[in-house]
Amino acid sequence: MIYKDDPDSIRGFLEDTSNLKSGHTPGVFFPESVDELAGLLNHAIGEHQRFTIAGNGTGTTGGRIPQGEYVISMQKLDRIGEPVALSADRAFITVQAGVLLETIQKKVEQFGWFYPPDPTEKLCFIGSTIANNSSGARSFKYGATRNHVTRILLILAQGEQLNLSRGVCRADKDGLFSLSLPSGRELNFKRAAYQMPETSKHNAGYFSEEGMDLVDLFIGSEGTLGVIAEADLLLTPLPPAIISCLVYFGKIDELFSFVSLLKEPASSIRPRAIEFFDIHSLEFLAARYPDVPARSEGAIFLELETTPEREENDLDTLFGLMESCNAMSDESWMALDRDEQERMREFRHALPLIVNDWLSRQHESKISTDMAVPERAFRKLFDFYCNSCEQRGFVYIIFGHIGDAHLHLNILPRNREEFIEAKALYRTFVDKALALGGTLSAEHGIGKLKTEYLVGMYHEDGIREMARVKKYLDPFLLLNRGNLIPVAYLETQTH
Repeated sequence: MIYKDDPDSIRGFLEDTSNLKSGHTPGVFFPESVDELAGLLNHAIGEHQRFTIAGNGTGTTGGRIPQGEYVISMQKLDRIGEPVALSADRAFITVQAGVLLETIQKKVEQFGWFYPPDPTEKLCFIGSTIANNSSGARSFKYGATRNHVTRILLILAQGEQLNLSRGVCRADKDGLFSLSLPSGRELNFKRAAYQMPETSKHNAGYFSEEGMDLVDLFIGSEGTLGVIAEADLLLTPLPPAIISCLVYFGKIDELFSFVSLLKEPASSIRPRAIEFFDIHSLEFLAARYPDVPARSEGAIFLELETTPEREENDLDTLFGLMESCNAMSDESWMALDRDEQERMREFRHALPLIVNDWLSRQHESKISTDMAVPERAFRKLFDFYCNSCEQRGFVYIIFGHIGDAHLHLNILPRNREEFIEAKALYRTFVDKALALGGTLSAEHGIGKLKTEYLVGMYHEDGIREMARVKKYLDPFLLLNRGNLIPVAYLETQTH
């Protein structure tokens, strides 16, 4: 077991991509095996230790930043297996929690397989993507990480190892989970009793539904119920060909009509990703990419899996949809080979870099939303975002996963007064999204920054249900205390 407590080693674990600055820890443990990790937790009560579990620092909600607890870094648990074929169209790969998502995607591709989850940040640890049920652009077709995990090796709070495969333990008709641990201890507890929002993406609080699999309780639980040490990931065949395109529109209503046609169940094409850039996003991008047309009110990026035999028909269908919605076809960008698709990928991911550079000159932090709503309410939330920002004269951009009715609004304050006003407006946006039947977080999770807002989504009864589950599985509150569930509810809730 490696342990470090010098300031230089600790400093990197007191930050992620959030703006949380209050982190502090006595030291950082680096377990080099699953048994070392289990042993560390097994002795935690006697050593009076609590732990914050650290991924690779790519999160946005402060989840890995300790508030006085010891840190467990997962970076040494980085073994990766070989793809194992189950059939012509299914395979799996076994990975430890500290393997980079990018490493997995590149390795399985060499064997002709494909791991669909595609968060923007490729340098995240796979264990973190499971603990946070990460998603991204491809979620429109493939769903979030939950859909692609068939087994987890979990270290429970007191050091017991639970090797849990999907299908082994489901909640009964009364919501009760019953499972015998290798130690002989019995787990008997009920799932949280609340309704999930009717959104296609959701990452806020413990998953709960009738007949749910116990695996799904731990996926998305943000490391508060156990430490995911290893997993089996489901793979599909690598698509033989991809069509990527960036389609510009002169009018925003025509853009929304195009998206509606792409999402029609009867459509002959089914993109795996449908992404949105508003007019302000394009204005930022135009500073670096002069080919962005000045008269465009928005753009849609999409990826479509195809085959060499089907590609021409798919392109004809796509151009037909573009023409029917008055797309700016001559100015739009089509990428059919890998090199051109890589250039388009660089374009897509240039936006946050350009925005962050602009913000660095304002000396203020952006205010970002991660809410999603049911499809029927999407335009209402979008218009509310735009009208609210325009009325206040804010600099802002809206971009993201329009296929899942999930867009990111970034307000870019120019001074402290605008930052304070935007921070207050954020709460209004949360209230609006929840009133429309939406979720507080579609993909980034809750961490430490959003716990107060979670009460507004689930109300006190729902938070108490989460606290009940947490204290049953982690009665001494050893893991990620302060993440997801407001601490006050853990202090008053009995298990």
